[in-house]
Amino acid sequence: MATTLADENWRFMLKLLPARWEELARETGAVKRLRGFDSVEQLLRGLLLHVALGCSLRETVVVAKAAGWLEMSDVALLKKLRQSERWLQALCVGLLREGELELPNKPGMKMRLIDGTLVKEPGQTGSQWRVHFSLRVPEWTCDHFRLTSSEGEGHGESLRQFPVRANDCLIADRGYAHAAGIWHVHQKGGFVIVRHNAQTLPVEAEDGKGVDLRPWLRTLTQPGQAGSCTAYVRTPTDQRVAVRLCAVRKSEEAIVATERKLRRRAQRKGQQLNAETLEYAQWIIVLTTVPVEILSEGLILEWYRVRWQVELAFKRLKSLAGLGHLPKYDAASSRAWLYGKLLIALLTERMQRYAGAFSPWGTRWFDQDAPAESLA
Repeated sequence: MATTLADENWRFMLKLLPARWEELARETGAVKRLRGFDSVEQLLRGLLLHVALGCSLRETVVVAKAAGWLEMSDVALLKKLRQSERWLQALCVGLLREGELELPNKPGMKMRLIDGTLVKEPGQTGSQWRVHFSLRVPEWTCDHFRLTSSEGEGHGESLRQFPVRANDCLIADRGYAHAAGIWHVHQKGGFVIVRHNAQTLPVEAEDGKGVDLRPWLRTLTQPGQAGSCTAYVRTPTDQRVAVRLCAVRKSEEAIVATERKLRRRAQRKGQQLNAETLEYAQWIIVLTTVPVEILSEGLILEWYRVRWQVELAFKRLKSLAGLGHLPKYDAASSRAWLYGKLLIALLTERMQRYAGAFSPWGTRWFDQDAPAESLA
């Protein structure tokens, strides 16, 4: 029975986990026997202490031992973290699937959500690293993970950071809208769906002349109205890749919000905001190399929307990742640590949904299926 507010909060969080979360620990090999802890719950609490709060392994075992959760060395806890990779991944998959996200059609392609984030080692002199990762849907599985320096040539956000196989479709935000990355995917037989950035990724007409997209975009005047056009992207090696540009007009409220954000950013950086940037802000523009006979413009925009729907989880992951200790012991422990971060992000999102649904106090303090206690 919970005796402190922290324990009550922990019991509430456990109710947000996917069904069979304890059985999954055994099925995935995270728990083979209870050694150093009395329950799967205690192991999860110790792991999340390390992942969520950024405690070092040594700090984690000291705190967990004092709390009565774990009785093991920091080396043993590291081993448990490695063994828990598939378990933490399964918990993330369960939470994502329970979000009831309906995925568009994807004939014959492997859809991969691409993102990256910066993480910093603890301490004033800690190094900063960039994490490049790919999440495959609908499996919701991390199919690629790479850790690089945050500085230097070849270490930035780019589709070239990811291995590509034929019929892979990489879906990414505007930070990945670069011709070199698109050429890298195209050469491997893959496809891209990226948010277009007119400044970093100019497009050409069939005759090789640059194209101003604004006359075409101005034909999309109604909120929600979508359209597409064809163009070419010229690579640094002077190759050309045929692309489609799919655009949808934003709502008036979204346009106002975007313009406000752009003005604040320009003011913060001491820059002058030009009229072209403000005009482009009226549409969502997505560039793709997927042929129209495979995915229509509507499905292209829907697939980009899938990336947008998990963007909140990624943003939470980024903010949380910057606070913790990055374990660079090996790839398995690093992946497990990242899955733990994503799990915290998804649980945070679910807690917010519950808090908004049960006012004024925000949470269920009882189980609806539990028998009522007598007041006598």
